[in-house]
Amino acid sequence: MKDEHIISMLESRPLSADENDFAQIRAHASICESCRKAYEAADVSSLLLKARANETFEPSPFFQTRVLAALREQQAENQTWAWSRLWRTAAGLASSMVATVAILAILTFVIPGTQTTESQTAAPFANAYSAEAVVLDDNAAPDDQLSDNDVLATLYDADDNVVK
Repeated sequence: MKDEHIISMLESRPLSADENDFAQIRAHASICESCRKAYEAADVSSLLLKARANETFEPSPFFQTRVLAALREQQAENQTWAWSRLWRTAAGLASSMVATVAILAILTFVIPGTQTTESQTAAPFANAYSAEAVVLDDNAAPDDQLSDNDVLATLYDADDNVVK
C-alpha cells in the first residue's frame, strides 16, 4: 500500500466501515500529503453529513396550507379532464341520438303534409277497420263492400215489413 494512494479507498466506502481499513488510511495519510488532504476532506464531509442528518426540519407555518391547496387544484384539473374524456366517449352516441330524433321529426311532420288530397281520400277506404274508423264509428265503406250498418238495416227493415 506504500505505492498506492488511499483516495480510491476513501471514495468507495465510508470512513467508519472497517477498523483495519481505517488504520491503513491513517497510516498512509501520515506519510502522503495529497492523501492526507483527501482524508481530511472526507472526514469533514462525513461530519457535515452526520450533523445535517441529525437536524430536525420544521416546515414553514403555511406549508400544509400550500400543499393542500396544490392537491385540491390537481384534483380539480383531474375532474375536469374526466368530464371531457367522458364527453368525448359519449359524443358518438349523443350525435346518433340527435340524428334519430331529427329523422323521426321529419317523418312525422314533413312527409304527411306532402300527401295529395287523392291519397288522403283513398286512405280511409284502403282499410275499413282502421283505428280511426272504429273509434269515430266511421261506417263509410266502399260501394262493393257492405258495412255492418247496411246489413243490420237490411235485416231489421225486412223484419219490420213482415210484422206489418
